[in-house]
Amino acid sequence: MILIADSGSTKTDWSLIENGKFVRSIKTKGLNPYFQSEEEMGNEISNVLLPQINGDLLDAVYFYGAGCTIDKVETVRNVISQYVHVSKVEVNTDLLAAAHSLCGRKAGIVCILGTGSNACFYDGKKIVDNVSPLGFILGDEGSGAVLGKRLVGDLLKGMMGEELRNKFLKQYNLTPGGIIERVYRRPFPNRFLASLTPFLEENINEPKIHQLVLNSFVDFVTRNVLGYDYRNYEVSFVGSIAYYYKDILEEAARLTGIRIGRIIQSPMEGLIAYHSLQAEAV
Repeated sequence: MILIADSGSTKTDWSLIENGKFVRSIKTKGLNPYFQSEEEMGNEISNVLLPQINGDLLDAVYFYGAGCTIDKVETVRNVISQYVHVSKVEVNTDLLAAAHSLCGRKAGIVCILGTGSNACFYDGKKIVDNVSPLGFILGDEGSGAVLGKRLVGDLLKGMMGEELRNKFLKQYNLTPGGIIERVYRRPFPNRFLASLTPFLEENINEPKIHQLVLNSFVDFVTRNVLGYDYRNYEVSFVGSIAYYYKDILEEAARLTGIRIGRIIQSPMEGLIAYHSLQAEAV
């Protein structure tokens, strides 16, 4: 039996797989070593994950996560190994999860548009080129966090009109001062900003809202995708933002000249298929 994890900054989806077949799913908070200490990640595993495993005997854990860069892999592996008793713990980036899920063993350009954003060129075995996403302050174009940041900035600067501004503040029970507090003084401002994106979807027919989302996607493609061989390879996407704003993403693709392959909400189904085939090949 194996346990596969797909962890973003907001949540982690875990799937128990036995003999290539899905057994059940488990959800915990996101485990990101850049935003959380080893103790915080360990507490989430111990208090939320383990009670739901119910003593199942595991052969391996495959953990794919945001923030699991080369310098953080060993930290995450050690935390998991401390609480989950299993002989094999493999930790990789969420970008490799996207590549395994979207492309399997074929080459392509792979993108994430969720709470954060990222893109790479995948050769069918490994990621061979990756422009650093730089996080929601310096980068993460097109992500939920940046869409939320742009939305709040435009609303509070009066660029979307009084009616939309008041509607937003009332709907989320926020004040300008409260927003500043959440962004600059409390933990996980990226999660807070991403949580505001449903307002964009609900008001997407407003021309300024539509343009905000479109501009963000064009920025993402321009700064993160056009440096790869997009003329010869399709560009595929995973993540809630890509999935729910598919029509506008396709509009951005037409404007920038890329060819979209697949757009999926979550990589888990593809990861299950990938690791099941891997197990059969062993």
